[in-house]
Amino acid sequence: MTTLKEFEDALREQGMHMALAILQRLRERDREKRSVTPGRRIAGRRMTPELAREILELHATTEMTQQEIAFALGVNQGRVNEVIKRGKWLDENPAAPEALARDRAKARMAGRTGRKTAGTQKTRSATPKRRQGQKPAGQGQLTLGDL
Repeated sequence: MTTLKEFEDALREQGMHMALAILQRLRERDREKRSVTPGRRIAGRRMTPELAREILELHATTEMTQQEIAFALGVNQGRVNEVIKRGKWLDENPAAPEALARDRAKARMAGRTGRKTAGTQKTRSATPKRRQGQKPAGQGQLTLGDL
């Protein structure tokens, strides 16, 4: 696959100045239309057995994708997948795995807001460790318009 820069260099070598002018106009048009808006974020609804049944009904009666169902109902696509593939959230059983996981997460969050005792405090180094393959902070990503 050729990069945009390589394509532009090839046009220059061939003396295709009209094509280069068109490419420049396309870049300018894209820069004008470019906006810096935050990504769409949906505040999810609380998963209930009724909502899970509605997900299953939409999945069975329509040809909607999981993402379309999630958007229509205001939930996360991952939750739609859990309901369809694993039958999660179909009952209000407090011993269900998803209910236990939710309760453990709530307990962890409650523990973070409270004060830690001397035995539970962990020491952390002043500099955070980087995972293997992770880019150092401060490096940005280039887009086609940056060339």
